[in-house]
Amino acid sequence: MGIEYAEDEGIATITMDRIPSMNALDPRSMVDLRDALLKFEEDNHLRVAILTGAGEKAFCAGADLKETMPAQPYVSGLFDRNVDDKHPLYVRNISLPRLGITKPIIAAVNGVAVGGGMELALNADICICSPNARFGLTEPRVGSIPAVSGIQRLMQALPRSTAMQLLLTGEIIDAERAHAYGIVSEVVTGEPLLQRARAIALDIAANAPLAVRAIKYLSQKALDLPVKEALEFEELVWGHLHASKDRIEGRKAFAEKRKPLFKGC
Repeated sequence: MGIEYAEDEGIATITMDRIPSMNALDPRSMVDLRDALLKFEEDNHLRVAILTGAGEKAFCAGADLKETMPAQPYVSGLFDRNVDDKHPLYVRNISLPRLGITKPIIAAVNGVAVGGGMELALNADICICSPNARFGLTEPRVGSIPAVSGIQRLMQALPRSTAMQLLLTGEIIDAERAHAYGIVSEVVTGEPLLQRARAIALDIAANAPLAVRAIKYLSQKALDLPVKEALEFEELVWGHLHASKDRIEGRKAFAEKRKPLFKGC
Protein backbone atom coordinates (compact mmCIF):
# COMPACT_ATOMS: atom_id res chain seq x y z
CA MET A 1 0.00 0.00 0.00
CA GLY A 2 1.11 3.58 -0.58
CA ILE A 3 -0.79 6.22 -2.54
CA GLU A 4 -4.30 5.37 -3.76
CA TYR A 5 -5.85 7.35 -6.62
CA ALA A 6 -9.50 7.45 -7.73
CA GLU A 7 -11.54 9.65 -10.09
CA ASP A 8 -15.27 10.36 -10.16
CA GLU A 9 -17.47 13.28 -11.33
CA GLY A 10 -14.50 15.53 -12.03
CA ILE A 11 -12.96 14.87 -8.61
CA ALA A 12 -9.69 13.07 -7.89
CA THR A 13 -9.38 11.47 -4.46
CA ILE A 14 -5.79 10.86 -3.39
CA THR A 15 -5.36 8.73 -0.28
CA MET A 16 -2.15 8.25 1.67
CA ASP A 17 -2.42 4.60 2.68
CA ARG A 18 0.38 3.48 4.99
CA ILE A 19 -1.73 2.69 8.03
CA PRO A 20 0.91 0.76 10.02
CA SER A 21 3.09 3.91 10.06
CA MET A 22 0.19 6.36 10.63
CA ASN A 23 0.36 7.21 6.91
CA ALA A 24 3.86 8.60 7.33
CA LEU A 25 5.56 8.88 3.96
CA ASP A 26 8.83 7.28 2.95
CA PRO A 27 10.73 8.76 -0.03
CA ARG A 28 9.13 6.30 -2.47
CA SER A 29 5.60 7.20 -1.40
CA MET A 30 6.50 10.90 -1.61
CA VAL A 31 7.38 10.34 -5.28
CA ASP A 32 4.11 8.43 -5.75
CA LEU A 33 2.17 11.29 -4.14
CA ARG A 34 3.88 13.76 -6.45
CA ASP A 35 2.98 11.63 -9.46
CA ALA A 36 -0.66 11.40 -8.32
CA LEU A 37 -0.89 15.17 -7.90
CA LEU A 38 0.65 15.78 -11.32
CA LYS A 39 -1.72 13.24 -12.88
CA PHE A 40 -4.61 15.23 -11.42
CA GLU A 41 -3.12 18.51 -12.65
CA GLU A 42 -2.67 17.26 -16.22
CA ASP A 43 -6.15 15.70 -16.64
CA ASN A 44 -8.44 18.38 -18.11
CA HIS A 45 -11.53 16.44 -17.04
CA LEU A 46 -10.65 16.77 -13.35
CA ARG A 47 -11.58 19.95 -11.50
CA VAL A 48 -10.76 19.36 -7.81
CA ALA A 49 -8.65 16.98 -5.74
CA ILE A 50 -9.33 15.66 -2.25
CA LEU A 51 -6.24 14.65 -0.27
CA THR A 52 -6.80 12.41 2.74
CA GLY A 53 -5.36 9.53 4.76
CA ALA A 54 -6.47 5.93 5.06
CA GLY A 55 -8.12 4.75 8.27
CA GLU A 56 -9.50 6.83 11.11
CA LYS A 57 -6.38 7.65 13.12
CA ALA A 58 -4.10 9.58 10.81
CA PHE A 59 -4.07 11.94 7.86
CA CYS A 60 -0.28 11.83 7.61
CA ALA A 61 2.34 11.62 10.36
CA GLY A 62 4.91 13.36 8.18
CA ALA A 63 8.07 11.65 6.98
CA ASP A 64 8.67 8.05 8.00
CA LEU A 65 11.66 8.65 10.28
CA LYS A 66 12.85 5.06 9.95
CA GLU A 67 13.08 5.42 6.17
CA THR A 68 14.52 8.91 5.83
CA MET A 69 18.07 8.73 7.17
CA PRO A 70 20.56 10.89 5.22
CA ALA A 71 22.02 9.01 2.25
CA GLN A 72 24.27 11.63 0.65
CA PRO A 73 25.33 15.25 1.24
CA TYR A 74 22.52 17.74 0.78
CA VAL A 75 24.56 20.16 -1.31
CA SER A 76 25.09 17.51 -3.98
CA GLY A 77 21.45 17.76 -4.98
CA LEU A 78 20.60 21.40 -4.29
CA PHE A 79 20.32 22.39 -7.95
CA ASP A 80 18.89 19.17 -9.37
CA ARG A 81 15.63 19.40 -11.31
CA ASN A 82 14.68 15.74 -11.03
CA VAL A 83 14.17 14.45 -7.50
CA ASP A 84 13.63 10.72 -7.04
CA ASP A 85 13.27 8.64 -3.89
CA LYS A 86 17.07 8.41 -3.45
CA HIS A 87 17.61 12.16 -3.69
CA PRO A 88 18.71 14.06 -0.55
CA LEU A 89 15.93 16.58 -1.21
CA TYR A 90 13.15 14.00 -1.49
CA VAL A 91 10.85 16.36 0.47
CA ARG A 92 10.49 18.48 -2.67
CA ASN A 93 8.13 15.81 -3.96
CA ILE A 94 5.45 16.78 -1.42
CA SER A 95 5.94 20.55 -1.73
CA LEU A 96 2.69 21.73 -3.29
CA PRO A 97 4.06 25.23 -4.02
CA ARG A 98 6.99 23.71 -5.94
CA LEU A 99 4.72 21.36 -7.88
CA GLY A 100 2.69 24.34 -9.11
CA ILE A 101 -0.73 22.68 -8.97
CA THR A 102 -3.18 25.16 -10.53
CA LYS A 103 -6.43 23.44 -9.53
CA PRO A 104 -7.97 23.38 -6.04
CA ILE A 105 -6.92 20.81 -3.47
CA ILE A 106 -9.03 20.03 -0.41
CA ALA A 107 -7.27 18.43 2.56
CA ALA A 108 -9.66 16.17 4.50
CA VAL A 109 -7.71 15.65 7.70
CA ASN A 110 -9.02 12.50 9.33
CA GLY A 111 -6.68 12.29 12.32
CA VAL A 112 -3.05 13.06 13.12
CA ALA A 113 -1.41 15.62 10.80
CA VAL A 114 2.08 16.35 12.06
CA GLY A 115 5.35 17.35 10.45
CA GLY A 116 5.04 17.08 6.68
CA GLY A 117 1.45 15.96 7.14
CA MET A 118 0.51 19.32 8.64
CA GLU A 119 2.46 21.05 5.87
CA LEU A 120 0.37 19.23 3.27
CA ALA A 121 -2.74 20.46 5.07
CA LEU A 122 -1.42 24.03 5.30
CA ASN A 123 -0.58 24.07 1.59
CA ALA A 124 -3.98 22.79 0.49
CA ASP A 125 -6.45 25.42 -0.67
CA ILE A 126 -9.14 24.27 1.75
CA CYS A 127 -8.61 22.23 4.90
CA ILE A 128 -11.39 20.54 6.83
CA CYS A 129 -10.99 17.98 9.57
CA SER A 130 -12.66 15.40 11.79
CA PRO A 131 -12.99 16.06 15.54
CA ASN A 132 -10.11 13.68 16.30
CA ALA A 133 -7.66 15.62 14.09
CA ARG A 134 -4.38 16.75 15.63
CA PHE A 135 -1.95 19.24 14.11
CA GLY A 136 1.67 20.06 14.82
CA LEU A 137 4.93 21.01 13.15
CA THR A 138 6.92 18.64 15.33
CA GLU A 139 10.19 18.70 13.39
CA PRO A 140 12.27 20.44 16.13
CA ARG A 141 11.46 17.54 18.46
CA VAL A 142 13.51 15.26 16.18
CA GLY A 143 16.26 17.73 15.30
CA SER A 144 14.82 19.07 12.06
CA ILE A 145 12.73 21.93 10.70
CA PRO A 146 9.58 22.22 8.54
CA ALA A 147 10.94 22.30 4.99
CA VAL A 148 7.92 22.38 2.65
CA SER A 149 6.48 25.84 3.39
CA GLY A 150 5.21 25.03 6.88
CA ILE A 151 6.98 27.96 8.52
CA GLN A 152 5.87 30.42 5.83
CA ARG A 153 2.26 29.22 5.82
CA LEU A 154 1.94 29.33 9.59
CA MET A 155 3.47 32.81 9.77
CA GLN A 156 0.99 33.99 7.11
CA ALA A 157 -1.99 32.39 8.84
CA LEU A 158 -1.43 33.30 12.49
CA PRO A 159 -0.28 36.20 14.65
CA ARG A 160 3.49 36.05 15.02
CA SER A 161 3.57 35.07 18.69
CA THR A 162 1.05 32.26 18.19
CA ALA A 163 2.86 30.93 15.15
CA MET A 164 6.27 31.11 16.82
CA GLN A 165 5.01 29.28 19.90
CA LEU A 166 3.75 26.42 17.76
CA LEU A 167 6.91 26.37 15.62
CA LEU A 168 9.44 26.54 18.43
CA THR A 169 7.74 24.09 20.78
CA GLY A 170 6.53 21.58 18.20
CA GLU A 171 3.26 21.54 20.18
CA ILE A 172 0.40 19.40 18.87
CA ILE A 173 -3.01 21.09 18.94
CA ASP A 174 -6.49 19.62 18.67
CA ALA A 175 -9.15 20.23 16.03
CA GLU A 176 -10.94 22.88 18.10
CA ARG A 177 -7.81 25.02 18.44
CA ALA A 178 -6.91 24.50 14.79
CA HIS A 179 -10.36 25.81 13.86
CA ALA A 180 -10.06 28.76 16.24
CA TYR A 181 -6.70 29.63 14.68
CA GLY A 182 -8.13 29.41 11.16
CA ILE A 183 -5.89 26.49 10.16
CA VAL A 184 -9.04 24.56 9.21
CA SER A 185 -12.25 26.05 7.87
CA GLU A 186 -14.55 23.36 9.32
CA VAL A 187 -14.54 20.64 11.96
CA VAL A 188 -16.97 18.13 10.47
CA THR A 189 -19.23 16.50 13.03
CA GLY A 190 -22.63 15.87 11.45
CA GLU A 191 -21.55 13.64 8.54
CA PRO A 192 -18.59 11.56 7.35
CA LEU A 193 -15.54 13.72 6.63
CA LEU A 194 -15.09 12.54 3.05
CA GLN A 195 -18.77 13.09 2.35
CA ARG A 196 -18.41 16.73 3.39
CA ALA A 197 -15.16 17.09 1.42
CA ARG A 198 -16.89 15.69 -1.64
CA ALA A 199 -19.82 18.09 -1.25
CA ILE A 200 -17.39 21.03 -1.23
CA ALA A 201 -15.53 19.56 -4.21
CA LEU A 202 -18.76 19.18 -6.18
CA ASP A 203 -19.66 22.81 -5.49
CA ILE A 204 -16.28 23.88 -6.84
CA ALA A 205 -16.44 21.49 -9.80
CA ALA A 206 -19.78 23.01 -10.83
CA ASN A 207 -18.13 26.41 -11.31
CA ALA A 208 -16.32 27.64 -14.40
CA PRO A 209 -12.91 25.89 -14.50
CA LEU A 210 -10.94 28.87 -15.78
CA ALA A 211 -12.46 31.15 -13.15
CA VAL A 212 -11.62 28.67 -10.39
CA ARG A 213 -8.01 28.35 -11.51
CA ALA A 214 -7.72 32.12 -11.90
CA ILE A 215 -8.95 32.63 -8.33
CA LYS A 216 -6.35 30.16 -7.03
CA TYR A 217 -3.64 31.93 -9.03
CA LEU A 218 -4.67 35.36 -7.75
CA SER A 219 -4.99 34.18 -4.15
CA GLN A 220 -1.28 33.37 -4.21
CA LYS A 221 -0.50 36.77 -5.70
CA ALA A 222 -2.43 38.30 -2.80
CA LEU A 223 0.04 36.69 -0.41
CA ASP A 224 3.14 37.50 -2.42
CA LEU A 225 2.55 41.08 -3.59
CA PRO A 226 1.53 44.50 -2.25
CA VAL A 227 -2.18 45.23 -2.70
CA LYS A 228 -1.69 47.66 -5.60
CA GLU A 229 0.35 45.16 -7.65
CA ALA A 230 -1.97 42.27 -6.78
CA LEU A 231 -4.92 44.38 -7.97
CA GLU A 232 -3.18 44.96 -11.30
CA PHE A 233 -2.86 41.19 -11.70
CA GLU A 234 -6.59 40.80 -10.92
CA GLU A 235 -7.47 43.26 -13.66
CA LEU A 236 -5.21 41.53 -16.18
CA VAL A 237 -6.67 38.10 -15.43
CA TRP A 238 -10.22 39.52 -15.50
CA GLY A 239 -9.42 40.89 -18.94
CA HIS A 240 -8.29 37.46 -20.15
CA LEU A 241 -11.52 35.90 -18.89
CA HIS A 242 -13.76 38.72 -20.10
CA ALA A 243 -14.67 37.21 -23.47
CA SER A 244 -14.26 33.55 -22.56
CA LYS A 245 -17.00 31.17 -23.66
CA ASP A 246 -17.65 30.11 -20.07
CA ARG A 247 -18.15 33.70 -18.91
CA ILE A 248 -20.64 34.28 -21.71
CA GLU A 249 -22.35 30.96 -20.91
CA GLY A 250 -22.63 31.96 -17.26
CA ARG A 251 -24.50 35.13 -18.20
CA LYS A 252 -26.76 33.35 -20.67
CA ALA A 253 -27.60 30.66 -18.13
CA PHE A 254 -28.42 33.29 -15.51
CA ALA A 255 -30.75 35.11 -17.91
CA GLU A 256 -32.41 31.83 -18.96
CA LYS A 257 -32.72 30.58 -15.35
CA ARG A 258 -30.83 27.33 -15.95
CA LYS A 259 -27.61 25.71 -14.85
CA PRO A 260 -24.60 26.77 -16.93
CA LEU A 261 -22.71 24.22 -19.01
CA PHE A 262 -19.08 25.19 -18.50
CA LYS A 263 -16.40 23.71 -20.77
CA GLY A 264 -13.23 25.32 -19.46
CA CYS A 265 -12.68 27.70 -22.36
